Amino acid sequence: MDLFLKSMGDMLADSGFAAFFQGDGWKSLIMIGIACILMYLAIVKQYEPLLLLPIAFGMLLVNIPLGGVMDYPKMVFEPMQNGAGHFPELLVNTGSETFTVYQNLEKQVNGGLLYYLYQGVKLGIYPPLIFLGIGCMTDFGPLIANPKSFILGAAAQLGIFVTFLGALAISALNIPGLTFTPEQAASIAIIGGADGPTAIYTTGKLAPELLGPIAVAAYSYMALVPVIQPPIMKALTSKKERMVVMEQLRPVSKTEKIIFPIIVTLVVCCLVPSATPLIGMLMLGNLFKESGVVDRLVKTAQNELMNIVTIFLGVTVGATASAEKFLNPQTIAIIFLGLFAFCVGTAGGVLFGKLMYVFTKGKVNPLIGSAGVSAVPMAARVSQKVGAAEKPTNFLLMHAMGPNVAGVIGSGVAAGVLISIFG
Repeated sequence: MDLFLKSMGDMLADSGFAAFFQGDGWKSLIMIGIACILMYLAIVKQYEPLLLLPIAFGMLLVNIPLGGVMDYPKMVFEPMQNGAGHFPELLVNTGSETFTVYQNLEKQVNGGLLYYLYQGVKLGIYPPLIFLGIGCMTDFGPLIANPKSFILGAAAQLGIFVTFLGALAISALNIPGLTFTPEQAASIAIIGGADGPTAIYTTGKLAPELLGPIAVAAYSYMALVPVIQPPIMKALTSKKERMVVMEQLRPVSKTEKIIFPIIVTLVVCCLVPSATPLIGMLMLGNLFKESGVVDRLVKTAQNELMNIVTIFLGVTVGATASAEKFLNPQTIAIIFLGLFAFCVGTAGGVLFGKLMYVFTKGKVNPLIGSAGVSAVPMAARVSQKVGAAEKPTNFLLMHAMGPNVAGVIGSGVAAGVLISIFG
């Protein structure tokens, strides 16, 4: 009985439960609490559950003490015994002395499961594959029918560059724990594009040490689009502007839809080569969809491939949010800077929509400018909802989809610019 109790005591002493109460183990408890909150938002509130749920569970896994899911592979040296049970010896004679050197066996210990899956993030593989799936699900027809939407999509990227300058300004204050390198500032700023894969891709290239907090911030704000955007939209527009009914978009031919991704790829990727992985895969997926000749590939990219990559991306990104990396003043600053970036991006799109309202003599509803952030299609739905609240018969969804898909291209271009400068 004593032996059993001693064994149980030793097992508990070496368990993760005991580790919670040793050193900084309490920090892991806080991170597990945060993970549970994110899972609640994903499951109960259904805020971006497809990515928020795996991210939250990845965060839970990495903060379980001794779990080792993100352990790096390493080399260890073990004593090597000969057949007689003795360590082989090597005598080294220096001329005046003789030393005994014991032979050792070099052995590799494999890393954790999520460490290997994380290489798809680190090497920039997962985000472009996500863009391939998005391209297969995206209809660029509203953008082709109304090319002015490109301007609104570009205007909504204002939050990225304003936040980049803001992060550098904070760093200039030299507050301990609140300094950012230009690479880190660029990674934080990309949250303003409201595009999770782009934020992950950019951060993986420029500041992988910040991947956890930036990914959590990016997807949290994407999930909170219906909460964050409406107050900004209403504050910057008048009732008269919100009630504008826009003309029906012209039909777009199949030929236009096929040529569009090819032209965008050539123009954008030649202009900003660093954006080629993201924009190229986005347009490839769209060409698959619009060509009508590769239905099997479209279905695979939309479903099986997209789902598999989403699981790997979400869980491994969440697993970068360990307690020692997440619980610090930088993370708090990133959360607030990300919110600021998102708000400025929304405001930039709406304000430019107001300019278009003036120049077109009231033919453009400024609300569609808020959809310029690339949270597809949620931002476009928010534009529709706010407009319908003022005038129930007003149907803005298709008009808002133009800036919305333009925002996807715009955030990819912005990421390419930042990577080309700081990468």
